[in-house]
Amino acid sequence: MKISGRNISRRLYGLEMLPSRLKRARYFRGHGVHSPYVYDIVRKVFMKSKLQTSDTALYDSLRERGISRRRAVQLQNLLAHCGYSTFGIDRAAERVDMLVATTDVAPDRLPQLASEAERDRSTLCVMSPYLSAERQRVCRQIVDAHASTSVDNRGYLLLFNNHLPRQRFKL
Repeated sequence: MKISGRNISRRLYGLEMLPSRLKRARYFRGHGVHSPYVYDIVRKVFMKSKLQTSDTALYDSLRERGISRRRAVQLQNLLAHCGYSTFGIDRAAERVDMLVATTDVAPDRLPQLASEAERDRSTLCVMSPYLSAERQRVCRQIVDAHASTSVDNRGYLLLFNNHLPRQRFKL
């Protein structure tokens, strides 16, 4: 009897990601997040699909750079939720509350942005940390060296440089 259609390796293709998905399943909708600050971010930022503020400066800037609507909404809501007033994209000419590194930033430049954000006590957002193997490796090194809380939701990596203790969340 001949098996028609896709071969067995194509049928099992999605299973290679299963361990990662199972590890992250406990954080679904914020369950398992033992930090009230991060739990609030999950519930009030990541789970919202509409803008929660009338200020759309960051949203408009991100959309102009080709960032998806969903990610731009989340980051604009994060800016409002955290009470930030200033932001920078791909570089910080002066001190900003939140620095966003898009995919235009080369992976070798990310550690420099991370140190600038730490020096200025800013939140760093690295877009698409899994875009390439090199970018993923550099982001992992940055997280390992980071002294405060980091949140990785696959679409972007948030590195908070505030009063929070060292915690790692992979949502």
